[in-house]
Amino acid sequence: MNSLSSISSHVFDSVLALVYPQPCAVCGRSVESRHDGVACSKCWDTTRLFQESDTLCWKCGRLSQVKAPPANRNTIRCGHCDDDAFTGARACGSYEGALRAAILELKRQPHVARRLALLMCELQRREPLNTADVIVAVPLHPDRECERGFNQALVLARELSRLTSLPIDEHSVVRRLHTGRRRAGMDGKARRKSVADAFAVSHNDLIVGKRVLLVDDVFTTGATASACALALNQAGANSVFVFTIARV
Repeated sequence: MNSLSSISSHVFDSVLALVYPQPCAVCGRSVESRHDGVACSKCWDTTRLFQESDTLCWKCGRLSQVKAPPANRNTIRCGHCDDDAFTGARACGSYEGALRAAILELKRQPHVARRLALLMCELQRREPLNTADVIVAVPLHPDRECERGFNQALVLARELSRLTSLPIDEHSVVRRLHTGRRRAGMDGKARRKSVADAFAVSHNDLIVGKRVLLVDDVFTTGATASACALALNQAGANSVFVFTIARV
């Protein structure tokens, strides 16, 4: 029955793409499958997705030029994230191509395409993210969320919770400072200053001893993730692992 259902879904998806063609947000070609979201399969294939075999900074997930055998990968450090408050951070891939298009679309429409959802599920199963026991989304300030209509990080967190059956805590972490939207030109130091004390935990009892999977859309300098992780650590979290769709 599952096989028949899958075939029917594939046929319907193909017919829908044929009747209502959608241009790829990256290259302009037609998107062959709605499951791919706003990018075509070729653009997905050429987007840099991180593999489990890649050597990364074990803490922040930055690609490393050092090639280490699997047994030694947890010793690799880039040196740029030593002061960050999170335990570890990982992303599905680079902020480019299909991933960038998917993130930009997510800021407009609260929908996670199937291809992106499967990438998220695969990433969560990798070390060290697979040790987390609760999901928390990086919150938007209430004014910003009201303006947009939703929090894209929470959309991702809910989808990840649905796929993995990990519980989600939607209420313990709050954003108490509105940091503004024009941060693209800021360097790391300015970004860290802009989010200092921006987050707070309102229900410490739900966080104490937890291994938190902190979900956001993009990892840029790590400033936001670190500030949020600091609040969680101060509330008694055992560890905080940052999960993002892409990193700049």
